Amino acid sequence: MSISQTFTPHQLLSLPQKDVLVKEFVGKSLNELRTPAFVLDRAIFASNCARMHAKARQWGASFRAHLKTHKTAEGTRLQLISDADKTGAVVVSTLMEAWQVVNSGLVSEGTINDILYGLPVAINKIADLSKLWEEVSSYGCTVRLLIDNAVQVKALEEFEKTLPEGRLWSVFIKCDGGQRQVEELVPGSPAFIELLKAAFASPAVDVYGFYAHAGNSYASTSLDEASSFLSSEVQVVNQAAELAKAFVSADDARPSFVLSVGSTPTAHSASAEARERLKELLHGTLELHAGNYPLLDLQQLHTTLIDRQRIAQRVLSTVISYYPGRGADGSDEAMCDAGGIAMSKDTGPSGGFGDVIGKAWRLGRVSQEHGVLTRTKDGNGDTTLEVGDVIGIVGQHACMIAAAYPWYYIVDSSPAEESSKVVDVWVPWKGW
Repeated sequence: MSISQTFTPHQLLSLPQKDVLVKEFVGKSLNELRTPAFVLDRAIFASNCARMHAKARQWGASFRAHLKTHKTAEGTRLQLISDADKTGAVVVSTLMEAWQVVNSGLVSEGTINDILYGLPVAINKIADLSKLWEEVSSYGCTVRLLIDNAVQVKALEEFEKTLPEGRLWSVFIKCDGGQRQVEELVPGSPAFIELLKAAFASPAVDVYGFYAHAGNSYASTSLDEASSFLSSEVQVVNQAAELAKAFVSADDARPSFVLSVGSTPTAHSASAEARERLKELLHGTLELHAGNYPLLDLQQLHTTLIDRQRIAQRVLSTVISYYPGRGADGSDEAMCDAGGIAMSKDTGPSGGFGDVIGKAWRLGRVSQEHGVLTRTKDGNGDTTLEVGDVIGIVGQHACMIAAAYPWYYIVDSSPAEESSKVVDVWVPWKGW
């Protein structure tokens, strides 16, 4: 008896074991799946990972992969080991991600040897992170923290006093590159200098490097713009590292600071040419980090740094009704079963909540569990749409969309005959 005959949809959501899902769905045509369904193309995903490794090498930097978009063991392996290069350094955004990295064997097998918890450390999570450190240290793996406030330094010191032997937490100091104008995090500000003093004087902290994320780079619409944001990121962390030298004693044997920068747009602009434009003396070694790049989405498409063929994800949805002439301009509208939960309510510069693949339609409005399909403004392309059609929609923000799904259906466009049927199922890590 099949899983769909045995369990209700609600029960299915509570049973996301990979082996059960693989048995049920591998080999099925995409048209046989319950919608909404999240589909990933493994070949495109892997190609995007290899491109990013190549970008980091061309730019003369190491690479740290952010796992937050897909949150899966299978996707992590593709992010870390590609045809172009490999890395053992990751960023996680939740403790659940960190522990699932361990539980999936990625640490014990040696694939991951460096885990950065990518939020400024919360005081109520220090004990959990300490347990994580104890778990992974036997495999030669390091846990690193992000700090941006002297209170966090004091909290780490207080926690270490409760242990038989004090330890040194490896930390990145977070810097603001101008994207949010957080004065306290701008290198050179009084608050930033106080943070440096606290960190370098602390018996519980070892400053590993400086970290910046150019969130404002998502507004880029050209390679030159993205490259400029990347250079600005480097200047910020480099200035921080230069200021830090005043707090390092002459006999300190620490290696060079790590200057960690990146977002998917700025990482896409990394190249040998971009490195040549960095004329200033670097006070550390470069590290590039990014997270959205394996999947990509409409927001990334708007930057012009990618083309549609590199977008690895889409949501399958079913057209459930049709409304001739209902649009404000007299155009037709339709309804599909993918709404704000399935697609997120993130919009982007291109407008709408998603584009229907191969059709002159977009997801123009969303309610919780359904969406309204509207005609694209230019009206070019295939305008046919019928009740019962299964359509593919590429949304604005892959990270938010993926978070809604209990599992992902995997296809593989290399070879092409695998692109329309399920070849694997990935189960993402849920929770915090």
